[in-house]
Amino acid sequence: MFFSVYTLGCKLNQLETEAITDSFFRKGFIPVSWNSSESAIRVINTCTVTSMAEQKARRVIRKALRNHPNVCLIVTGCYAQMEKSALAALEQEGSERLFIIPGEKKDSLLDLSAFLVEKGALSEKRNLAELISLWADHDTKAGDGTFRFRPESFSAHSRGFLKIQDGCDSHCSYCRVGHARGKSRSLDAEEALKELKALEQRGFAEVVLTGVNISQYSNSGLNLPGLLDFLLKGTKNIRLRLSSIEPELLSDDFFQVIKNKRIRPHFHLSVQSGSAKILEKMDRHYTPAEVEKTLERFRTVRDDPFLACDIIAGFPGETEEDFQDTLQLCERSAFAWIHTFPFSPRPGTTAASFPGRVSERDATRRVKLLTELARKGRGQYIERWTGREVEAIVEASGQKALPKGHVQGLSENYLKLSIDCGTEPIPAPGSLIHCRLLQQNPMYGKKLNDVHAFCIITSGR
Repeated sequence: MFFSVYTLGCKLNQLETEAITDSFFRKGFIPVSWNSSESAIRVINTCTVTSMAEQKARRVIRKALRNHPNVCLIVTGCYAQMEKSALAALEQEGSERLFIIPGEKKDSLLDLSAFLVEKGALSEKRNLAELISLWADHDTKAGDGTFRFRPESFSAHSRGFLKIQDGCDSHCSYCRVGHARGKSRSLDAEEALKELKALEQRGFAEVVLTGVNISQYSNSGLNLPGLLDFLLKGTKNIRLRLSSIEPELLSDDFFQVIKNKRIRPHFHLSVQSGSAKILEKMDRHYTPAEVEKTLERFRTVRDDPFLACDIIAGFPGETEEDFQDTLQLCERSAFAWIHTFPFSPRPGTTAASFPGRVSERDATRRVKLLTELARKGRGQYIERWTGREVEAIVEASGQKALPKGHVQGLSENYLKLSIDCGTEPIPAPGSLIHCRLLQQNPMYGKKLNDVHAFCIITSGR
C-alpha cells in the first residue's frame, strides 16, 4: 500500500513528518511523491504561524480530495489543533475520508501503521476509511507523546534531527504557536544524549537540534548551553546545528560553549523588528541595541558565522520611521539572510485587535525591500568565503540539475553547494567532506536557484 506526506512550516514539523513516514515504511507501506495517483493514504502536517500557511494547507487539502477521490487524507499539526472544525468542513458531506488529528495527538499517528497492519489492511480487502475511522475514534488519545518522534531513518534529509524541546512560554502578542503547542517542555538530557549517540552510531555526521523555542530548554538542571556542553562531552565527532534561537536568552555560558568547532557556525535569531516601539508592542523582551550587541558576540567567538534573522514587516502601528529603524538595523548587522514576511493577524492573539493596521501594499513593499537586502547580504557573505575551505555534508542529489561529477552539499555555514569531486570517488549522501569555494553561482539572485556557490572537493571520508 502506498502513502504520501506533505509538510508545511518549521523544522520541527519536518522532523515529526519524518518520524511518521518512518513508522509507515517500517510496517511495509511504500512512500511515494505527494502528486502520485497511487497513494492510498496521505498525511499533511500543517502550520498556523501565518494566514498564508493556513491558506496553502486548505488548497492542498481541497486539491487532494478533488483529484484523488479514493484517498484517505489525514490532516494534523498546529492548524489542525487550532481550527479542527474549519478543516473538517472542507470535506463534502457523506465522503468520510478526511480525518483531522489535532497537533496534541499527532504522536498517535506513529501507531496508525501498526494498527492498520494488525487489522489486515495490507493483506486483505478491508475498507481503509473504515479502519482509519475506527482508529481515530479509539486510538488517538492525548498523552505525553511529545518526544516520541525519533525516526531511525530520514527519507528527505541527509542530516539527522533531534527534538529537544516543544511548546513556548513567551506569549508574544502576534503568535499563536504557543496556543497550539502548549507550554514549554524539554527532553530529558540523558534521553537526548542517548538519541544523539544512536544517530552518531547510525552514521549521521550532523544533527539539527530542534524545537519550538530551544532557547527555553530546561531539564535535568540544565539550560540550553548546559545541554550543549553535556551532548558535546558525551559524543565524539557528530556536529550540532541549532534551529532558531531567541536574542534575549543567550547567556555568557552560551557564547562559551558555541566556541566548540563541532557546533555549526550558523545561527538564526528571531529578531522580528528593529524598532524599540514595535518590539515592545510585540512583547519581545530586548532592544535593538541588545540585538546588535548579541551579533557582535557571535562574531567575536566564531569566524564570520552565518547570521540570519526573522523579521515581521507591517506590524500594527509600524510607521515608515519604525520600518526604517528595522531596515537600518539589518543593514548594519550585515545578516547573511533575512527571513521576512508580512504581519498576519492570528485569531486569539492580542495583536489581532491592535489598531494602526498597515496596508497590504505597504507591508508588501517593506517585505520586498528586506528581501532585496537579504539577497545582497547572502551574496556578500558568499563572496567573503570564496577561496576558503569549508566542511560540508553531502546531500541526496537528483533534486537539482548539477554538472556531471558534482554532488549537492550543505556547508557548515549554511551555504548550498555544487561540489566538483574531480578524480575523487563520488561520496555518499550524509558524508562529511572538505571543499574549497571557487565562485558564487553567477545565477544567484537573478532567478530562483538553490545553489549558492560552486566548490571543489579537497578531502572527505
